[in-house]
Amino acid sequence: MRRQGWVLAVTAALGLWFFISIEPVLTPFFISAVLAYLGDPLADRLEEKGLSRRLSVSVVFLLLTLVIVLTLLLVIPLLGRQIGQLAQLLPAALDWVQATVLPEIRRLTGIDLGTDFDQLRRALLDNWRETGTVAATLLAKVSQSGLALAAWIGNLALIPVVTFYLLLDWDVLVAKLRGSLPRQWEPAAARLGGECDEVLSAFLRGQLIVMLCLGVIYAVGLTLLGLKFGLLIGLLSGLASIVPYLGVIVGISVAGLVAFFQFGDWLMLLAVAGVFGFGQLVESTVLQPKLLGDKIGLHPVAVIFAVLAGGQLFGFTGILLALPVAAVVMVVLRYLHEHYKNSTLYDAGRGPQDEESP
Repeated sequence: MRRQGWVLAVTAALGLWFFISIEPVLTPFFISAVLAYLGDPLADRLEEKGLSRRLSVSVVFLLLTLVIVLTLLLVIPLLGRQIGQLAQLLPAALDWVQATVLPEIRRLTGIDLGTDFDQLRRALLDNWRETGTVAATLLAKVSQSGLALAAWIGNLALIPVVTFYLLLDWDVLVAKLRGSLPRQWEPAAARLGGECDEVLSAFLRGQLIVMLCLGVIYAVGLTLLGLKFGLLIGLLSGLASIVPYLGVIVGISVAGLVAFFQFGDWLMLLAVAGVFGFGQLVESTVLQPKLLGDKIGLHPVAVIFAVLAGGQLFGFTGILLALPVAAVVMVVLRYLHEHYKNSTLYDAGRGPQDEESP
C-alpha cells in the first residue's frame, strides 16, 4: 500500500511538471475544455428531447459561437472608443489634480507633493504616449515573424475545432475515465467527482452570470447618469467582482473620481453610490441565492488568497484557474476531514466516558 502511494505521488509530480512545461500550448485546450463543460448540459438536454448527439452538439456549438461573436462585435468597438476618450482626457485630469487637489492637500496637511507628482505625471504621460508606438512596434515584429503569426492563428483556430470534438465525446470521455479507475477507489472517486462537478458548475456558470449581470447593471446605471467611461468602468467592475467586494470598491472609487471631475457636484457621488448599492442589493438578494447559494463554500479570505497565489505562481493563467482549483481543493479537504473525524486517529484519545457523553 505504501509502495502504491509513492507511485501515485511520483506520477502526480511528473504530471504536474509536464503540464507546467507545456503550459503555453495548453491555452487553446483549456479554453475549449471550459466551453465544452459549459455547453455539455445543454447538449444532454437536447439529446433527451430526441436529437442525436451530433445534432445536439452542433446546435450548442452554433449558439456558443453566436454569443461570442455578437459580444465581441458589440462590446469591443464601444470599449475602444471609451479608451480613446480616456487617452485624450488623461493630461487634463492630471492638470486638474496638480492645480486643485495638491494645493488642498498642502493646505490641510502641510505636505507638499508637487515634486513627486511632477515626476509621476511626466512618467504617466510619456508612457501613455508611447503605448501606441510600442503596440505598433510589437505588431510589426509579430507580422514580420511568419512563424509566430502562424502559431497564434493556429492556436486561435484550434479552439472551435477542439471545443466541437470535446462536446461530441464529453460523456464518453467521462465514462472511460471512470471505468479506468481502480475498483476499490471508484465509489469514493465518483462521489468526489460529483461534488467537484456541482461546485465547478456553480462557479463557472453561476459566478460568470453574476459577474456579467453586475457588469451590465453598473455599465447601464453609470451610462444613464451621463458618466464618461461608464461602460468601461461598469464592465471592469463586473469582472473584478470575481473577488468579493473588490468590484464594488474599485468601481465606486474610480466612478466617484470621474463623476467629481466631470460634474463637480457632490450629488453625483451619491448617484454613483446608488448605482453600485443597487448592484450589491441585486447580487445579495437575487443573483447569489438563485445562482450560487452555498455550493462553492469558499470564504472571502480564501478567495483573495487563491487569486493572489495563482497570479504569483502562474501569472494570468493562474488567476483564471485559481478559484476553480480552490473550489475543488475545498471539496477534497472536506472529504479528507470527514474521513479523519471517522478515523481511529481522531478517536484515539477518547475514553469510555467521552463516548457515553452526548
